[in-house]
Amino acid sequence: MSGGDELAQDETRCGFAALVGAPNAGKSTLLNQLVGAKVSIVSRKAQTTRALVRGIAIEGAAQIILVDTPGIFTPKRRLDRAMVASALAGAADADVVALLVDSRKGLDEEVEAILTELQQNKAPKLLVLNKIDLIAREKLLALAQALNARQKFDETFMISALNGDGVADLRKALARRMKPSPWLYPEDQLSDAPLRLLAAEITREKIYERLHDELPYQSTVETESWTNQKDGSARIEQTIYVARDSQKKIVIGEGGRTIKAIGQAARKEIAEAAEQPVHLFLFVKVRENWADDPERYREMRLDFPKGD
Repeated sequence: MSGGDELAQDETRCGFAALVGAPNAGKSTLLNQLVGAKVSIVSRKAQTTRALVRGIAIEGAAQIILVDTPGIFTPKRRLDRAMVASALAGAADADVVALLVDSRKGLDEEVEAILTELQQNKAPKLLVLNKIDLIAREKLLALAQALNARQKFDETFMISALNGDGVADLRKALARRMKPSPWLYPEDQLSDAPLRLLAAEITREKIYERLHDELPYQSTVETESWTNQKDGSARIEQTIYVARDSQKKIVIGEGGRTIKAIGQAARKEIAEAAEQPVHLFLFVKVRENWADDPERYREMRLDFPKGD
């Protein structure tokens, strides 16, 4: 057995690391960088991560199961409450918690609220300042100092999740905090999200990329069927649910052009994730109160919150 943080060749480690932060702090981008592949939806629209997507990163003999929690924010609707409860539950069960802060926004109300929640959490905590390429160094150091004064962090990292700067050091630090244990997943598995769920998330991301602010984030996508064909391809049918008829028209677009573009972009990425050719069929339906339907929450692997 070698000393320090080095692991013996035959000693495997495994554990859970929760990435928490305000909406748009860059958690999904960081998760994808740590894993080295796309496992979580990335969008400029806040609050796009709904379920606890687990990405799996390997560092030496350590397997790090990364829980990408929804952004923690002040919940107003039932769906918001489910997402915040999910985020806090993900952090509570983790072996290490990494708080990701958008350096440009600094110590704002949202970060203050998360720091208060994290005080109850006994796991080791790492502070990760993101988007460091967009801010002056002296401001960064002052922000790191202010955050460490509010909460005891074991280590502070300064990274750019977008271009990967500093991410390798963070991955090593997470690996050091994993407990001696057999790996929970096969070496080549990148996520525990079922392919059907990941395929729905990919299509949802393409909707956001295409429509930006034209469509409220309360649209959802469900993979209704996934049939593997004799020729090795998959026939996939997905339904895009929106809250109003006017939104349905926006998603379809003039002459069906918008939905066709969304479908082409999603099909390409789903085929890469599934490692097989894909025939993707998209349908748009209006379901006015889908955000109050417990079944939809089960689809997204969220607990349905009681009350209004």
